[in-house]
Parts: sequence; C-alpha cells; structure tokens
Amino acid sequence: MDTNERQIALSVLESLRNDLMYAHLNNGSRILEVADLRQYIYEQMNRIRTDALAMYINKGNGHASTETNWRGRV
Repeated sequence: MDTNERQIALSVLESLRNDLMYAHLNNGSRILEVADLRQYIYEQMNRIRTDALAMYINKGNGHASTETNWRGRV
C-alpha cells in the first residue's frame, strides 16, 4: 500500500468513525452490532451508487448507457 492509498484508507476510516456516532439505518434503528454496521455500509454504498447514476444521467442525454460501468469501486 503506497502513501496515497494509506492516506485515503485513513481518511475513509476516520469519516466512518465520525459518522457512526450519529448513524441510523434506513429503518431508523441505531447501529448496535456488527450486522448493523454491515447493513449501514451497504446502505451508504447504495446511496453513493444511486447518486452517481443520477449525476451521470443529468450530465448525459437523459438515459444511462448499458455499456458504461457507472458504479466504479467504492
């Protein structure tokens, strides 16, 4: 892992730590165990993917191409 990758990983983990202090799942419950944390991360990844798709559609001509992989790596 190079220096840039290490900095990105630390930044992501610090942000996650801060977010978890006030985090709630989509159903409104608090994160109390590892399964809840897994669900929270899954929900956040889906939110990011949905936002990315909406941005892609808004910048394009109104429809997403099936040939473009808009999800990327999170």
